[in-house]
Amino acid sequence: MRNVARAFDVVVVGSANLDLVARTARLPGPGETVTGRDYMETCGGKGVNQAVAAARTGARVAFVGAVGRDHAGDVMRAVLTADGVDVSHLATLDVPTGRALIGVADSGENAIIVVPGANHSLDPAHVVAAGAAIGGARVVLAQLEVPLAVVEAAMTAAAPAATRVLNPAPAAPLPAGLLARLDLITPNEHEVGLLGGVDALRRAGVARVVVTEGSRGARLVDAAGERRIPPYPARPVDTTGAGDAFCGTLAARLAAGDDLEAALRAGSAAGALATQVAGAVPSLPRWEAVQRHMAGGHTQAP
Repeated sequence: MRNVARAFDVVVVGSANLDLVARTARLPGPGETVTGRDYMETCGGKGVNQAVAAARTGARVAFVGAVGRDHAGDVMRAVLTADGVDVSHLATLDVPTGRALIGVADSGENAIIVVPGANHSLDPAHVVAAGAAIGGARVVLAQLEVPLAVVEAAMTAAAPAATRVLNPAPAAPLPAGLLARLDLITPNEHEVGLLGGVDALRRAGVARVVVTEGSRGARLVDAAGERRIPPYPARPVDTTGAGDAFCGTLAARLAAGDDLEAALRAGSAAGALATQVAGAVPSLPRWEAVQRHMAGGHTQAP
C-alpha cells in the first residue's frame, strides 16, 4: 500500500536545548556573583517550547530540528514524543545538544545564555528532507535560534495557502526576501526596535506585525491600523517560556481556524499562565487551562 504523508496543522522549525535553570533572589550585575537557591534541568529551546505549546493547544504538530548523540538529545526526543509531537524530522548529529544557562530572579525576570550546539549544525538539507511535512502544514512557525538559511528554506517550502509565522528571537538583521514571504512576525518590545521598528517591517512586506509587551499585552499592526490585545492576569514566578507559549498557542489556534485577534487573545492567556510555573516546557499550558483563563477576563493594561 502506498504511504501517505501525514498532514500537520503546525510545523515548527527551530531549536532544541536542555535548559539549566538556577533560581536566585536577584540576577547578578556585570562581574557580580550571587548565590543560587534552587536548580533544575528541563527541556527547552524556542523551537521545542513552541512545538509543545502548539501540541498542548490541540494541534497536530511536527518538529524540524537537531539534537546531539547524547543523553540530552534522548531526553529532548522523549519529551516531544510524550506530548504527541512528530519527531520524524528531528536530526541526530555528531555535535552536542544545545544548552541554555538560565538565571531566574524571585521577581520572575530571567537572564539567558544559549550555547547552540546541534542547533547551528541544522542546514537547509534537513528542511528539504522535511519538505512534504512543511508543504502540507497549515501554519509554519520558525525562530532565529537556528541558521537563517534554514528559516528561509522553511518559509520557501511552505504551501502558498499556509500561514508563515516568524518569532524573530534572538533579533538579527533579516533579508528583504524573507520578510516579504512572512504573513506574521511576532517580535517582543525590545526585538522590534532592533529590527527597525513596526513601520520598517510593514514596508518590507510583512502583512501583520504583533509586538508582545509582557504585562501590557500585545499590539497588532496591519493594513487596518493598530489594535491592542489586552493582558490576562498573572502572578509571575518565572517568565521563561512565556513568549513561546504565546507563539505556539497562536499558531495552533490559527491552524484551527480562529481569526487573528481571537488567536492572539488565546496566545496572550497562554503566555500569562506560563509565567506562573517554573521552567519552560513544564510551564506550557494545555488548551483547557487557557480556555478557563480566558473566561476569567483581561486585566487592565498599565
